[in-house]
Amino acid sequence: MIEFSKMHGLGNDFILIDSRQTLINLTSEHIQMISDRHLGVGCDQVMIMYPAKKSGDVYLRMLNSDGTETGACGNGTRCVASVLLSELNTDIVHIETVSGMLRAFRNGDMIAVDMGPAYFMPKDIPFYSSELHLNDLLFVPFPEIIAETATLISMGNPHAVFFVPDCEVVDIERIGPLIEHHSYFPDGTNVEFVQQLSDRKLRMRVWERGVGITKACGSGACAAAVAGARRGLVDKNVEILLDGGSLWVEILNHSEDEMKKEDSGKNSIIMTGPVSHSFSGKISGSLLEVSVT
Repeated sequence: MIEFSKMHGLGNDFILIDSRQTLINLTSEHIQMISDRHLGVGCDQVMIMYPAKKSGDVYLRMLNSDGTETGACGNGTRCVASVLLSELNTDIVHIETVSGMLRAFRNGDMIAVDMGPAYFMPKDIPFYSSELHLNDLLFVPFPEIIAETATLISMGNPHAVFFVPDCEVVDIERIGPLIEHHSYFPDGTNVEFVQQLSDRKLRMRVWERGVGITKACGSGACAAAVAGARRGLVDKNVEILLDGGSLWVEILNHSEDEMKKEDSGKNSIIMTGPVSHSFSGKISGSLLEVSVT
């Protein structure tokens, strides 16, 4: 039996598993079964906590519902941070991830996480094209798929951010997977469709790599804010309105509204929002013995 907690940030939902005291080994097939909304518990991602490897409070693995590992998950990190802040009775926690150390803290009745720097150079996404020789990924065309261009951002995981006239009418189920698996992205990409409401507010819908449509995406919200700042559309403090509600993103360490390519990695992105605990339970061994096809 494996104990778990089910949590969510704006409907972006997670299964938290604690592997700090007892080592829990789960295969990609196990993750798929646990994440299945009909046969398992159901979630967008599985968060597994391990003993810290360096100076953090915990080491966190983040796994998509298809069993693949991701380098960043803002809402999942905030959920884990909420647990650790209460458990350790402290104001700040440090969470180690494959993409680096993340600092998280309480902000009123919400949880904030310093997602670290945003990057926007081809090697950071990663992005490769034999046709497009770009060293600034501010306006990347996909004319065979969508009329609008994308701004590419890495938040420790890849994002293709499209600014569109109306988020509500975009055919995300068709366009999302085509962009996710496009040959430009050797590791795939998350895909955000963003509508500017003002210089302080964006509306966003998202197709998550390895998951599909989700109600919210924390790293995607950060990517949208950075992409908006790079295009000169938004201020450094931005509300991102997602299907599940609002997140707030602050871009630190840049003096201009528009971020130049030379600013890649020379910034810090703070993302703030609510978290909720849905329920806790135990995963039976019989579930993990079921084959996934």
